[in-house]
Amino acid sequence: MVTTFYPPDHFGGDALCVYRLTEELARRGHEVEVICSADAYAALGGRGQGGGYPHDPKVTVHRLRSRLPVLSSLLTHQTGAPAFGREIRSILDAKKFDVIHYHNISLIGIEALGYGTAVKLYTLHEHWLVCPMHVLWKFDREVCTEKNCLPCTLAGKRPPQLWRYTGLLRRSLRQIDRFIAPSRFVMERHRADGLDLPMTHLPHFLPRPDAAARPVKHARPYFLFAGRLEKIKGLQQVIPLFGGRPAYDLLIAGAGGYERELREVSAGSANVHFLGRLTPEELTGLYRGAIAVVIPSVCYEVFGMTSIEAFAVGTPVIVNNLGALPEVVEASGGGIIYNSPAEMGAAIDRLGADRGLRDELGRRGREAYLKYWTAERHLEQYFELIAGLRHGRSNPDLPLD
Repeated sequence: MVTTFYPPDHFGGDALCVYRLTEELARRGHEVEVICSADAYAALGGRGQGGGYPHDPKVTVHRLRSRLPVLSSLLTHQTGAPAFGREIRSILDAKKFDVIHYHNISLIGIEALGYGTAVKLYTLHEHWLVCPMHVLWKFDREVCTEKNCLPCTLAGKRPPQLWRYTGLLRRSLRQIDRFIAPSRFVMERHRADGLDLPMTHLPHFLPRPDAAARPVKHARPYFLFAGRLEKIKGLQQVIPLFGGRPAYDLLIAGAGGYERELREVSAGSANVHFLGRLTPEELTGLYRGAIAVVIPSVCYEVFGMTSIEAFAVGTPVIVNNLGALPEVVEASGGGIIYNSPAEMGAAIDRLGADRGLRDELGRRGREAYLKYWTAERHLEQYFELIAGLRHGRSNPDLPLD
């Protein structure tokens, strides 16, 4: 596994997906080595999050570290060449790996795709291949529908990556045997942006939640938001809706750079509660007890991971009709899709008032989770993909059903 961030040194969901896949593979007897960048985490202001991420004995983690983390990360960002190129090559050459699986390599370096010899996979955890800002969120105000990369990058206070204007990206991408797309939306989006890559649709997965985890005891009925507190997550559109709905609480689990602004939006709303960053066990209990989970992202999400976390415990979701979010709900029938804040408010009222409806949606979501998004289902398709590539078979897509 080659990825920029890996728990506990991480900021978001891509690192958790790599961790889950690594541990599930090791649990099934595979030897897995992870290459990640301690420098990138330090350079971006990361602080150690401590334990909570045990490793199977068959997992080895190589954390690339130097005395000048900001400089090494900047060099990689600007040139596309890994600052730790020698170390990465040494690790990949030390053993005869069956598979090299790349994930978020934004601060590993695009040239690393050419290192090593094995079946090579690349998971599209975000839009970095087609967007220097990673998320197709233009000028910090709207989804990107027309490319304006240079001024958008400068407006985001990041130095432009000149290597993107050479042939390095396309040359490097030719080193990958198959790109894994967690959603059909992300496949279509990359193709629309001119990258006609050999892609397979393979959704993310979630290990089965602890059956012993009990719902959180909260004094009042509540809806839940769980995720990073950033503008692109759209929570600023949800909080005002609860000002006129005093019968319900909105519980907000997570932390991020937009928290101060969100707290200002919620000022005076006694039924909006910020819980901070919680453990997976605490989150499971919150999911179980919620009327529904609200997912209001205003950017192009690559996959609806929060929906899967809700479905795993039988809780319905309310999602914005954007990016990959509706795709997961349409496949499951486990939630309500909205197109405007008014429609979101109506969905909150429907699920709050109709216990039968939310139980039915939760049941559908749970059944879909067991059918599509368990570790067993994911790995069955993952190994099928690898076997096909090793034997030279064409396997452009693995159907969701």
